[in-house]
Amino acid sequence: MSVRSELPSTLGAAFSVAEARRLGVGAGRLRAADVVAPFKGMRLRVPAQSHDTARNEFEAAEQEHLDAAHAYAAVMRRGEFFCYETAVLLWGGPRPHGPISASIDVAVLGDDDGLPRATNVRGRRLASRSTRIVTVQGLRVATPASTWAMLGRHWSVDQLTAFGDYACRIWREGVGRPDAGLPPLARIDQFAAALASSRRVGAAKLRESLDLIRCDSWSPRETGCRLALLRAGLPEPLLNLDVFDETGSFIGCTDMAYPDQKVAIEYQGRQHAETYADDVERAERFRAAGWIMIQVTSAAYDSPRSYTTRVRQALVSRGWPGLLT
Repeated sequence: MSVRSELPSTLGAAFSVAEARRLGVGAGRLRAADVVAPFKGMRLRVPAQSHDTARNEFEAAEQEHLDAAHAYAAVMRRGEFFCYETAVLLWGGPRPHGPISASIDVAVLGDDDGLPRATNVRGRRLASRSTRIVTVQGLRVATPASTWAMLGRHWSVDQLTAFGDYACRIWREGVGRPDAGLPPLARIDQFAAALASSRRVGAAKLRESLDLIRCDSWSPRETGCRLALLRAGLPEPLLNLDVFDETGSFIGCTDMAYPDQKVAIEYQGRQHAETYADDVERAERFRAAGWIMIQVTSAAYDSPRSYTTRVRQALVSRGWPGLLT
């Protein structure tokens, strides 16, 4: 059996057929199982981890979508840019949990250019007055605010808010925060301007989401928990608060907090054992300092009443004048 030759190291993850042929790669090698052809004249290396059955299938599909976008970028016409969910992934933002289309979203502005047309490309035409474009790492992509506004047609209020929280996060100074000082991807006023720039499909959802976007949420699950608390009629918590004891010693940073009542809420996703141990020790420090610590597991996340009731009871026990329901 013949041994497959290695592709030249100078070829990136995505490369053109012409570039490969110039480096001496034969046509047969470009049809091998470790190379795919997402678009005419382009090839993608198939990473080894694509065959790892333990890998989350949704994450794998999102990575394939991103790989296809990077490959298409090499053959994009002038004036084309990435939009909708492809733009969300290129910004590194959260999207609804579940399958993603194999087709990447590519748009042009106005009526001057023809729609993008290629296999696994969804061509779109967008209005120049309501769409802003930037170039990030060599890729033309709709801004976070424009991306958010165009998704009002398809996404729920919670999903829109999670993306808004992600894009508008302020990387504040704090104990052990390595990325403090990084600029946010966007500002809330830019989201407001994107909504006001034209008549938007899903405008009611966008308006509701705009009022709910905050600059201190660190994950979409934190966003979801916060929105569930508000819908249960509870006061809005502070987000990612550094807490200190009476001596000034650092206790920890908590996802959501009511400092006046000393009630903290933590979302606990699936974790490695060592991370879980750290979280248990931190929760004990909070309790030792007189805080009520309420932990929301990934299993409880989809049943908001299971934790909003506990938060309500904790707040009332600490003097909040709300009524138990």
